[in-house]
Amino acid sequence: MKLVAYTTKKTPNKTRTGLLWGEWILDIDRVTNVAEKLNINPPRSIRSLPATPSIQQILSKSPKLLDDLQSLSWRIFNRIPPEHVHRFMTRTEDAGIKAPIPNPPTLRDFYAFEDHVKTARARRGLPMPQEWYEFPAFYYSNPHVIYGPEADIPYPSYTKTLDYELEVACIIGRGGIDIPEAEAESHIAGYTIMNDWSARDVQVGEMKIGLGPAKAKDFATSLGPWLVTPDELQDRKTGPGKFNLKMTAKVNNKQFSTGNMDRMHWSFPQMIARASQSVQLQPGEVFGSGTVGTGSLLELGLEVHPWLKLGDTVELEIERLGVLRNKVIRPEKSSE
Repeated sequence: MKLVAYTTKKTPNKTRTGLLWGEWILDIDRVTNVAEKLNINPPRSIRSLPATPSIQQILSKSPKLLDDLQSLSWRIFNRIPPEHVHRFMTRTEDAGIKAPIPNPPTLRDFYAFEDHVKTARARRGLPMPQEWYEFPAFYYSNPHVIYGPEADIPYPSYTKTLDYELEVACIIGRGGIDIPEAEAESHIAGYTIMNDWSARDVQVGEMKIGLGPAKAKDFATSLGPWLVTPDELQDRKTGPGKFNLKMTAKVNNKQFSTGNMDRMHWSFPQMIARASQSVQLQPGEVFGSGTVGTGSLLELGLEVHPWLKLGDTVELEIERLGVLRNKVIRPEKSSE
């Protein structure tokens, strides 16, 4: 199942939630009505949903709700006659796709790909720290500057070395505290693509101090294009919370990064177990994987591509998860 946040041409300022099927979106507000027209009895959990719920609100309900939505959506999509699809659903090309979780309770970004860590540190003349192999490390990023697919990213005023980072993110669907690694995968609602935009010159200074990255990552994170539940990926599964999914990044339509999600040294269940130690996790929290190998200009080197500039378009793609595309623009001047 794929959950998508979107707007329509009729209501461009109102974000809706839908179930994605190919190029069609079935609005959550219409699920019960459509099911009844197709002689399907919707579960009580779906009937009791509030009007126009966000994806985060859906996740905050009982875990059974996602299971019910998944089961019902399959029955609906398989019963709608092809010639009547347009009566019940919206084409993705007619929708404005938004970030699936625009205001996460927290945003943690981990450091899970050994290939990236080794290469990035080597470029700074640093060896791999032994501690990296002892536990999955993370930092907190800014959850209030989330951008969706096709959104413009304002170039931050305080950097001259803007970079992208190709990552996969998991979204917490079921909260908990002191979650055992063996149970952690059941707390994942789904996966999406993440771009952890980075100000590299600022990051260098912060890392020398030993407290960071912080301001280097404070201005933008892209998420999208939708939330893909784990059942969609089972045939590619290579381990708990790990899948054989090709990851690529392009700048101005030229490919520079190629990696695979199954190269993660630390898995999402391990990250969840670490983060939840004596801490209550909440539905809707975002866990970034960290950059896949070759997934940044920092790794590739300026001889491959210079730092991002105004007008550049960055396109991240992960198999089964979609495409996340953003353009770097000049920030608007403050009116104050």
